[in-house]
Amino acid sequence: MPASPHLLRPRLAALFSRGWVMASLALVCSACAGLPKDVDRPVSTAFDVASEPTALSTWVAEQRRAAGARSASGFMLLSGPQEAYGSRLALVEHAQKTLDLQYYAIHADASTARLLEGVVQAARRGVRVRILLDDFHSTGRNALVMRLAFEPHIEMRMFNPVAGTRASTLGRLWGSLTDFSRVQQRMHNKLFIADNVMGVTGGRNLGDAYFGQGQAENFVDLDVLAVGPIVADMSHSFDSYWNNTRAYPVQSLITREELDRMREEFKRQDAQEAEKNDQPSEAGDAKPAPASPPSPAPVPAPAQAKAAAARAAASSVATDVAPPPESAEDPNKAILAWNQQPMDLQRVPLVWAPAVILADKPTKIPLDGEDTTAREPGVLPTRAAASAASLPVEAKEGAKDQPAPETVVDGLLTLMTRTQRELLIISPYFVPGDDMKAAFAAARARGVRVRILTNSLASNDAPIAHVGYARHRRELLEMGVELYELRSELAGLRSAFGDSGGSANPTGSQGGSDGGPGASRSMLHSKVIVMDRRLVVIGSMNLDLRSQLQNTEIALLVRSSTLAKQAARQIDLVMHRGAWHVEQADKEGGGALVWRAPEGSGLEDAHTDPDSSFALRLILRLLGPLAPDRLL
Repeated sequence: MPASPHLLRPRLAALFSRGWVMASLALVCSACAGLPKDVDRPVSTAFDVASEPTALSTWVAEQRRAAGARSASGFMLLSGPQEAYGSRLALVEHAQKTLDLQYYAIHADASTARLLEGVVQAARRGVRVRILLDDFHSTGRNALVMRLAFEPHIEMRMFNPVAGTRASTLGRLWGSLTDFSRVQQRMHNKLFIADNVMGVTGGRNLGDAYFGQGQAENFVDLDVLAVGPIVADMSHSFDSYWNNTRAYPVQSLITREELDRMREEFKRQDAQEAEKNDQPSEAGDAKPAPASPPSPAPVPAPAQAKAAAARAAASSVATDVAPPPESAEDPNKAILAWNQQPMDLQRVPLVWAPAVILADKPTKIPLDGEDTTAREPGVLPTRAAASAASLPVEAKEGAKDQPAPETVVDGLLTLMTRTQRELLIISPYFVPGDDMKAAFAAARARGVRVRILTNSLASNDAPIAHVGYARHRRELLEMGVELYELRSELAGLRSAFGDSGGSANPTGSQGGSDGGPGASRSMLHSKVIVMDRRLVVIGSMNLDLRSQLQNTEIALLVRSSTLAKQAARQIDLVMHRGAWHVEQADKEGGGALVWRAPEGSGLEDAHTDPDSSFALRLILRLLGPLAPDRLL
C-alpha cells in the first residue's frame, strides 16, 4: 500500500497518526544511526544540446520555425492524468542522451512501475539517467525505488537523508524526531527533463495518487510541458541540487542486499495477505526489468505536428481543476479510459512565449557548519534575465536597485505587487504569513480582485494544516479576499489520520470511497497563480510558511495571455461548480462564516466546515493551539 497522502508533507499530522503510540514505544529501544561521512559525489552537469543536437532538439527547432514564433520556448498545460502521465512517457521514449528526474516523492506502485520500466529501458539503450529524490518518504515499500541506483547508466541520489532504518515508518519517525530541525527542510521541487530540451514541471509527484489510479482518495493537480531554452534553466537548477553536499548517492545509504531483503519480505507479506483473502498474489517491485527495450517512437514531422496543434488549439483546453462534464452518462468514464501510453507529440499544441524559472537554492536553510558563501547555480533569475523575458520582477517603478527576492515564494509576493486587475490563486495548503496578508491587502487597496481556491477541511489530505488556514480565514474575508474551498465527500477521523489508498481524480469528481478509480475523495494539489490573465505561474510551491521558510521549491512563470486565460477559465469553472464559496454572514448573523453551495449542486449552504464530522472539527480545535503556522 502506498504511503498515506496525509503524510506527503513532513508536517505535524505525522505526530497524530494511529502509529504514534507504537512510535512512542519505539523511542525507548531505538538508536539513531548517523549519516555517512566523506561521501564521494562525482560532479556531473546537464547535456549540452547545442554541441550535439538530438531528435527532440531538432523537432523543437522545427516546431518553432513552423509556428513562426518570436519566443524560443514553448509550453502546453497538461490537463489531466492521461496528458501528465503520457508526456512523461513520451520524454522517456524519445530521450537519446539524458533523463533527469527530481522529485519530492516517488511511490512504488502500479503507475510508477510502468514509468520506471521505461526509464530502465532508456538506460539500457545508453541514455544517462540521474534521479534525485527527497529522502523523507523512502521507507517501507517505497524504499524499493532505490534499487534503480544499481542499474547500469542510472545514478540516484537522496536529498537531505533521514537517519535510521528504512524497513519501517516507525524507525524513520525516530530518526526524524532526533534531528527535527534538519529533517523539516525538504526538497519539494519536481522536474522531469529529457535531453535538456523538453521537460515537465508542476505539482505532481510520481505515483498512483497523482495519476487517477487510486482507490480511496484523489489528487487534483496540474503540470506544464516546456520545450526550448527554458529547459536549460530547469537543468541548471537540477545540477545545483545534484552536486550539492546534501545529495547522497544511494550506495552510501543502503546496499543492494538490504533492498533485496526488504523486497523479499514484502513479497512474503503480499503472499500471506493474498492467501488470507483467497486472492492471487501480486507481489512485485517498482522496477520491472524487461529483456529488451523497444525502439523509441519517431518524432512527428513538422507539418503533421503543426496541423495537429491547430486542431487541438481549436478545441477547448481543460485543466486539471475542472469538474466532470454534466452530460457524461458515467462521470468516471474519463478516468476509466486512462491508459499508460506515451503522448503523441503530433498533437501537442505548443504556445510560444517568454518565461523565467524561479528556483530556491539547495542551501535555502543553512545547516550547522555548512559553507554557503560560494555562488550556486539554480537560484532566482537575475533582473537582466527577467527583463529579457519581459517579466515584471521589480516591486515597483524605480525599484531596480532593490535586492532580488530570496526565495520562490518571496519572488511571487513581489510579482503580486504588479497586478492591476485580478489575482487568481490555487494553493492546496494555504497558510499565509504576515507578508502574504500584506500583499493581499495592498492588492485590494489598488482595486485588484483577489480570489483563492484551496482545500476544504473535507478535501484536505493533511487536516491539521487546515487549522493554519482557518485561523486566518476571517481576516482575509474582511480585507475583501474571496475564498473558495474544493468540495469533497464526507471526511471524518479515519480519513484524516488513518490509512488511505490515494489516487488522483483528474476531474475532481465527488464519488464515494467504494473502490475503483474515480470512486474517491477529491483533494486539491495544484499550485497555480494567474495575474491579470497575462502571466501564469505553475510550480511546486504552496502559499504557506512551509514553502516560504522550510522547503525548497521551483516555479515556472510564463507571460502568455493564451495560457493564462486557459487556466483562468477553468479556475473560474471549478470555483463556481466544484467549490464552496466562503463568506461572512450579515450583521444579523453575528459575522459568522457561511459556505455557499456550488452552483447547480442542489446542496444547501453550510454553517460549519461542510462534509466534515463533528469529531474531526473538535479534535482539530483542540490541536490547533499546538500547531504553529510555520510547521503546517
